[in-house]
Amino acid sequence: MKIESLEIHNYKVFRNVTIKDLPNMAVFLGKNSVGKTTFFDVFGFLHDCLNSNVKAALAKRGGFKEVLSRDQSGDISFVIKFRPSKDEPLITYELSIGLDEQNKAVVKKEILRFRRGQKGAPWKVLEFYSGEGLAAEGKLNSYEDVNLTTRKRQKLDSPDILAIKGLGQFKEFEAISTFRKLIEDWYVADFRIDAARERQEAGYSEQLSRSGDNLSAVTKYIYDNHPEVFRVIIEKMKERVPGIESVEAQETEDGYVVLRFQDGKFKNPFSAKFVSDGTIKMFTYLVLLHDPEQHALLCIEEPENQLYPELLEELAEEFRIYANTGGQVFVSTHSPDFLNSVRLEEIYILEKENGFTEIHKASDNPLAASLVKAGDLPGALWKQGLLTRIDRG
Repeated sequence: MKIESLEIHNYKVFRNVTIKDLPNMAVFLGKNSVGKTTFFDVFGFLHDCLNSNVKAALAKRGGFKEVLSRDQSGDISFVIKFRPSKDEPLITYELSIGLDEQNKAVVKKEILRFRRGQKGAPWKVLEFYSGEGLAAEGKLNSYEDVNLTTRKRQKLDSPDILAIKGLGQFKEFEAISTFRKLIEDWYVADFRIDAARERQEAGYSEQLSRSGDNLSAVTKYIYDNHPEVFRVIIEKMKERVPGIESVEAQETEDGYVVLRFQDGKFKNPFSAKFVSDGTIKMFTYLVLLHDPEQHALLCIEEPENQLYPELLEELAEEFRIYANTGGQVFVSTHSPDFLNSVRLEEIYILEKENGFTEIHKASDNPLAASLVKAGDLPGALWKQGLLTRIDRG
């Protein structure tokens, strides 16, 4: 899946933002408090809306009034355009959330459109307002499919439920189900090093949790079920972290799984409790990036934390490999070392203007583009403040 463009309206510091032509790997750069975390929270918010409902997702963030952009009125809205794969139709998803007459948060508008090619009107496969609307049945891959499909009028149990959640669970609404699964597959990392270190109860975990607190269990799963993938992870770990020869996930007699790292200088392996934060974090990233079931979208915030600057170039390379094999990667950072391994056209700058955050492509800055062409590195330009200037004409 590739997100091609994103519009955000009235979501916290993003009053009116449009990002177009998003690449497979995109890096979002900005100073502290400019909104990098909030940008990633857009994806977390949509994920939470789908997993529960709009009311719960807003409550998690302090309620509608706290999420709505300061001193603004109206609805919170998003427009996402993406393709499930290169040969499939462009999908446009529109979502507007507002308050009803009882001052309760509801889904004011939810529309899902498919478009194949550049001509012709898009196909509305879902159109709902305040919990009621129309939805198309079946798989839609051609104009004939659309002409022949049946659109059923539906009513949801509550107007704060996303229609793609309610209808996406039914087999007859296959097109809607596909989109729902894509949002469910978005991964917004919130790694907590201490949680990843701890021993965990033995159990079955195929994919890394958002916090990384099941790292030991996932490591054991990959070792037991995908030994070839595990070998790749260990080889890369040996390349990235000098001294590490192997990593084991061992089940203890009292029913826990612990990670043990083997340093070539010592005879016996030692527990994850006694290795550096950087070692744990690099191993966590490698486990995530080599998941046999690749995520459609990874959102990684400030990967430079706890890592040596020398490792950031290699980590950027790992992110790009992941992006080039099908999974889109969004990274936020303010590290010059990480930026030196990134292409200028992959960088998006977040800056505040009149109290709200704007986002623009670094490559749209003529000075930055000419300096990079002449051999300057993006990280050096960032340190000099040459990437943050918006040309206002």
